[in-house]
Amino acid sequence: MNGVIQTLSALAEPNRLAIVELLRDGPRSVGDIVDRLGLSQPLVSKHLKVLSDVAIVDRRVDGKRRIYGLEQSRFAELDRWLDTFASLWDDRLDRLQAHLDRTEATS
Repeated sequence: MNGVIQTLSALAEPNRLAIVELLRDGPRSVGDIVDRLGLSQPLVSKHLKVLSDVAIVDRRVDGKRRIYGLEQSRFAELDRWLDTFASLWDDRLDRLQAHLDRTEATS
């Protein structure tokens, strides 16, 4: 649970969320992230450090470049946590469907 809280807290910051959304398409260098998001390099590096510290992204070195990608295990953990709410949504959607069926039958 602690990892989920850390993940959600980190993603609550808009620039970090934008970085994660960009990395969803695949690993990118810091320079590419800077160019695509129009943020300064020091700001991107600061956000990548936060994301790395909570294991949302991982980093590999390619010569002088640092390549960042998403850490799949962190998102799997988040997915498992979200699944615990599935029955809540299923129940609500079932009640909505029943209401719509009743409304259609009376029309």
